[in-house]
Amino acid sequence: MKIIVIDDDNLVALSLKTILESTGNIEVTAIGHSGEDAIALYSAHKPDVMLMDIRMQGMTGLEAGEKILASDSSAKILYLTTFSDDEYIVKALNIGAKGYILKQDFNGIEPALQAVMNGQSVFGDQVISKLPELMSGKEQFDYSRCGLTDKEWELTTLVAQGLSNKEIASEMFLSEGTVRNYLSQILEKLDLRDRTQLAIFYFNHK
Repeated sequence: MKIIVIDDDNLVALSLKTILESTGNIEVTAIGHSGEDAIALYSAHKPDVMLMDIRMQGMTGLEAGEKILASDSSAKILYLTTFSDDEYIVKALNIGAKGYILKQDFNGIEPALQAVMNGQSVFGDQVISKLPELMSGKEQFDYSRCGLTDKEWELTTLVAQGLSNKEIASEMFLSEGTVRNYLSQILEKLDLRDRTQLAIFYFNHK
């Protein structure tokens, strides 16, 4: 796996490079120290995953991530920060980041990179626990206005609760293939990219 590390603290960036490359599974192809570096390095290297800090001088990691994703919606960005700030969490989710974990969870960085590489979204336990509160809507939402059936809304609810396709299949007495088909239909109806955005949609409108 080829990644880029962006952190305005050079010592942190170099330490991450050394430790991650020692796993034997990760190659850090470039290091940057600003949002501007992130945009330029992503364009030059097209990494499998970009590991990026949020608070940096000048352009923040969130601003850089938004620009990168605007030009390449398939970009996989994992945010690594010391700040569990509500506004940052919501922004990271809304721009389409694949993960947001805290630096304090150091042992979880390499597994998180692997998960993002494999197409999963990764958010630390402290972040996940805040989602219902952060994303809860103010009014009752009429999901039928978006063309969702009762069964599709039920599936959306289970996705938002963090259940896997296998668990949803068991809960709804469906095959995993049927669950995948339903999920694809729901994402298409709502014009969403992935399960993370679907969970955000749910918490915004439940």
